[in-house]
Amino acid sequence: MAEETTGDVIADASTKDLSPAARRALAEAKARREAYRAAEAARPREIGGRGGHEPGRYGDWEVKGLTSDF
Repeated sequence: MAEETTGDVIADASTKDLSPAARRALAEAKARREAYRAAEAARPREIGGRGGHEPGRYGDWEVKGLTSDF
């Protein structure tokens, strides 16, 4: 995620009139974020790695400023 939301989005959105579908979508997004963070925390710590997220997830690799797409 480029910009991560801090705080409870659903609590902030409750002051506005939202449709039930919008509330459900916000709740599902919050659950996905929490599941992603829990899975990320459960992974073993990489020692001597490149740092950051896995580049294979995005379909390209970058080494020393040069990117190669697959």
